[in-house]
Amino acid sequence: MRFQTPLVPGILIRRYKRFLADVTLADGREVTAHCANPGSMMGLADPGTRIWLEPNDDPKKKLKFGWRLVEHGNGHFTGVDTGVPNRMLRAALEAREVQGLDDFDTLRAEVPYGENSRIDFLLSQDAGRDTYVEVKSVTLSRREGLAEFPDSVTKRGTKHLMELSEMVRAGHRGVMLYLVQRTDCENMTLAADIDPTYAQAWAAATTAGVETRVFDCRITPEGVTLGKPVKMKDTDLT
Repeated sequence: MRFQTPLVPGILIRRYKRFLADVTLADGREVTAHCANPGSMMGLADPGTRIWLEPNDDPKKKLKFGWRLVEHGNGHFTGVDTGVPNRMLRAALEAREVQGLDDFDTLRAEVPYGENSRIDFLLSQDAGRDTYVEVKSVTLSRREGLAEFPDSVTKRGTKHLMELSEMVRAGHRGVMLYLVQRTDCENMTLAADIDPTYAQAWAAATTAGVETRVFDCRITPEGVTLGKPVKMKDTDLT
């Protein structure tokens, strides 16, 4: 998935009200950008961080920049827009590029299920069981080379795991798919110290038959594409 408009670099002044960020551009201008990420963004929103913005000239949008990437140096990036993974993944699914999720006849997104929830992707076969795919963007890393999820308590994420388990019990296939939106991580684990309830829900869902898939992403200021499978390391639930 390529960005619609070439990204421009800037230096983060501050992130505030979750969805706003003040940024100094290379030409010295200070602008306010939309931050499409409701999470804590732990380790990604420190003042002085070099980031990348996507400009827009849409008259319907009040803010003319969207925050897309954090640059870590040495050619590494983190994608911070939580809407990008689903758009990128949909393209990969339609192209049958996602290992283990390439055998389906119909793909639908945002299909209602569970208790007032919507599944990210529902893959259906004309003669076979449905596959419910829930997608989570992984951006936290507190140890070199290791990505972690979540970066804050996520009651919604726990609810999704429980609903995937119910789909499996009903005879369908449930897949929890984590997309590591960092280019500096080779493995992933759950941040049980941040949200032990989520980690326990993941363990219960795994026991119930929910599958876990983890993939990294290829990220540059030009775009984001699906990468290779990533190993899920054991989580300490004690």
